[in-house]
Amino acid sequence: MLKVGEKAPDFLGVDDNGNEIRVSDYAGRRLVVYFYPKDSTPGCTAEACSLRDGMDELVAAGYAVVGISADSVASHVRFKEKQNLNFPLVADVEKSTIQAYGAWGEKKMAGRTYMGIIRTTFVIGVDGFVERVIAKVDTKNAARQILDN
Repeated sequence: MLKVGEKAPDFLGVDDNGNEIRVSDYAGRRLVVYFYPKDSTPGCTAEACSLRDGMDELVAAGYAVVGISADSVASHVRFKEKQNLNFPLVADVEKSTIQAYGAWGEKKMAGRTYMGIIRTTFVIGVDGFVERVIAKVDTKNAARQILDN
């Protein structure tokens, strides 16, 4: 997993509108890149809605937000419309960005072990370097967790 002080990989992917998204697109602003397991699941919906609801405060504090999962563009479009999300969602079906950030790994749930997306939030500074890694995301208070650094 990327650590504080490391250079963030520039290319993030293609968003729900078909636009290429890069860290360098946000030069001069701090960027929140959050990785989540699956569209329209309870925890992922809570996290996305927390970020949506906190967007005015996040923008006022100099942040932009990009969400990334392995779901398809079509799934992202449905999720974004249903939840009225106000930030881009990147479809990383091949998991190249997820793996580059180290957000893919072994998970355990209900006594079974499997590989999946590790819910993680990276705060990337104006210089493109990782400022903060939030490994224990409070899905219902994700925006506050970022703002209360």
